[in-house]
Amino acid sequence: MTSDIPGRPELGAVVVGVDASTPAREAALWAAAEADHRGGPLHIVHASDSDRRVFHSSADTIQAVREAGRKLLAETAAAVRESRPGLVVTTELSRQGPVAGLHAAAGERGTIVVGNRGLGGFGSLMLGSVGLGVAARTEVPVIVVRGAADRPGTGVVTAAVHGASDLDWLRIAAAEAQARKASLRLLSVYNVLAHVGGVTTMLDSLGDIADEKVHEVAAVAERISQLYPDLPLVHHVETGTSVPGMLVEASVHTDLMVMGSKRRVLGAGPALGRVAHAMLHHGNCPVEIIPPGYADEAAGTSEVADAS
Repeated sequence: MTSDIPGRPELGAVVVGVDASTPAREAALWAAAEADHRGGPLHIVHASDSDRRVFHSSADTIQAVREAGRKLLAETAAAVRESRPGLVVTTELSRQGPVAGLHAAAGERGTIVVGNRGLGGFGSLMLGSVGLGVAARTEVPVIVVRGAADRPGTGVVTAAVHGASDLDWLRIAAAEAQARKASLRLLSVYNVLAHVGGVTTMLDSLGDIADEKVHEVAAVAERISQLYPDLPLVHHVETGTSVPGMLVEASVHTDLMVMGSKRRVLGAGPALGRVAHAMLHHGNCPVEIIPPGYADEAAGTSEVADAS
């Protein structure tokens, strides 16, 4: 292993947000399997948003909300323990809203898991209002559970690669694949329309650009293989006219799609591009978003907030 290759990151503890919806229950069961793969605990959080509710709700209403939240947590934990008897499970009734509550519970090292819709206390908020908020404003990995609950496993983790700069978060994708005893597929989709009319003088044709992309992805794959020599790994560069469309199609054949988010300028602006948005809304499998720089800091044991 060469000295310039960064170290292996440690996958953090799993924190899942739940409400009374079916997608949230499915997300909790998926998160239990994820925690089991990692050999760590599962922390189940229900965000009651009672800090905000207190300004426009009676004391009896707040008490009822909290009691319903405790019941939901107990029922979810029981279902998880039934599916994974040896798993360490803790619960937390957060007084904060869903986004803030999950971020607080995950701390600096946890991985947040949410359902593809329905996460929002006792409301019916869709992914765009809460799930996207969690993913876009996070410093830790976020996994949105998509796809049918009974879809057969493929034994494959797919990473949507853009180029050499993705080596940072690709280490998390490799760690995910290793934890599952799965293979890792690095997939880069080359949009042939993106360069029409703008081919640089250094390259003679679109075919040359595609060749450059193949070499770049192969070099990234080599570095990951040096870091994880026992991990089955393949890499592909595919051409098409719609990057989101081809990744959505690829998500049919994988257990987890891993993507990196953008680094926000001066801490502001969107962290999710259109491709990530498309996957979070239309992917056929769970989608994991890794924030920039996380892999470099992922060392030592992870901690989550104390259960209440």
